[in-house]
Amino acid sequence: MKKYKLSIEVALFAVLVIFAAACASKEEEKTISPPNIIVFLVDDMGLMDTSLPFLTDDHGNPVSYPLNEFYNTPNMEKLASQGIRFSNFYAHSVCSPSRTSILTGQNSARHGVTNWIRSEENNRTEFGPADWNWKGLTQASITLPRLLQQHGYKTIHVGKAHYGPFNSEGEDPLNLGFDINIAGSSIGQPGSYLGTESFGLTGGNKSRAVPGLEKYHGQDIFLTEALTLEANAAIDQAKEEGKPFFLNMAHYAVHAPFYSDPRFAEKYKDSGMPEKAQAYATLIEGIDKSLGDIIQHVKDLGMGENTLVIFLGDNGSDAPLPIENDYSSSTPIKGKKGNHWEGGMRVPFIAAWVSPNASSPNQLRLPIAQNAIQEQAGTIMDLFPTLTALADIPNPEGHILDGSQLQAQFNSKQNSSSEELFLNHFPHGDHRSNYFTSLVKSNWKVIYHYPIESKPRYELFNLKTDPFETENLAESNPAQLITMMEVLSEEMMNKKAQYPMKDGQVLELVIPK
Repeated sequence: MKKYKLSIEVALFAVLVIFAAACASKEEEKTISPPNIIVFLVDDMGLMDTSLPFLTDDHGNPVSYPLNEFYNTPNMEKLASQGIRFSNFYAHSVCSPSRTSILTGQNSARHGVTNWIRSEENNRTEFGPADWNWKGLTQASITLPRLLQQHGYKTIHVGKAHYGPFNSEGEDPLNLGFDINIAGSSIGQPGSYLGTESFGLTGGNKSRAVPGLEKYHGQDIFLTEALTLEANAAIDQAKEEGKPFFLNMAHYAVHAPFYSDPRFAEKYKDSGMPEKAQAYATLIEGIDKSLGDIIQHVKDLGMGENTLVIFLGDNGSDAPLPIENDYSSSTPIKGKKGNHWEGGMRVPFIAAWVSPNASSPNQLRLPIAQNAIQEQAGTIMDLFPTLTALADIPNPEGHILDGSQLQAQFNSKQNSSSEELFLNHFPHGDHRSNYFTSLVKSNWKVIYHYPIESKPRYELFNLKTDPFETENLAESNPAQLITMMEVLSEEMMNKKAQYPMKDGQVLELVIPK
């Protein structure tokens, strides 16, 4: 009997120990400081605009191509060495759709911003949808910065916004959940990169003058540097207030006009490349320096272990290089910004902690493999659910998300919840590729060209065996074409996508028989 009683006491003691440990663990979770988040977004930067190779061979090893040899991005290389880069990361083929998707976690076909937003007027183009969302985001929009703001974050926007036209709610990032807005407005490109031209106010394109940087007017300073200094000052302010920060570091570079950044021009003058291409390379190196400067600043403030950096571009490359047989600034990938091929949608993507430390509490919650390459695809819609989950913020009721969390992929594993699907809907004209919708699903890609001038046209590629889109299989593999078009049709219906119009008729998809 005594032995039995003793066993009960031992068992009760064990239960109490386990319970106490669980409570302590829960209490410890509550005391973990929320992680700082930097989304470092580069305008018009494609997959090949860097010395860091993103493309891989059949064994997953990085492969360097001539364009990688031309550019110089040591800070991107360093960030990738302490984190993970994605070889297949998708954004929409033009800027406003991508930027809106990052803030909402929704595909452009769902949120309706399917074209870049012209500040002055509706640019639906001749056959575009009558009711596409050219007014962009509003004060009522559910956005990533608004959710972070509501949960105690200092939310900072620096640089290009382009979320709505002039005189709209989306014109001002302060209406979208940001506490601080530095230089963000409706404009999609800078009037000038030079402080001596007051960033467009006294030289360059005055209608696109960058606002809010008056303290630098007349100074010999480049726009990229001025924005970097302001971003670091805003980080200081968040630290002084004792708040975690979310920095949307959205550079105007490397968008046209292609001003040469004098800090780096000497390196490229004997490269044999055209003058504008040399200027573009200086813009690339300028954003790389900005990346390094912000990372170093975070380290100096002692916040490196608790700060996550996401580096990416908003659409394919627009580097001023000649187009030869549909290949250009994304070579060996086909196409560039605005195109329906991979060069229009594949962008660089890196995720890393500023100061990797496997035992750091937030890094235990979100481990990121170091010096790793993730070949499973990710998309811009994945940022919203990934970052809200990291910050322990539930998705608002009724807000539909089109992305999935990247936690497994960050740790160099496969994401079993990912559909490995990306829809790029561009029902507009006046760009490199007009009136098309494309869908990538795993290894297959279909492109539907709407019948504006003739009958519908189809392209079908196996990206596993033909990553550079050299062979259109639409005619030789009709069964796969039908399968992909059926998936495309379902996606368009699910997202309530709007179609082009001609002669008052909606040009809906035609699935071949």
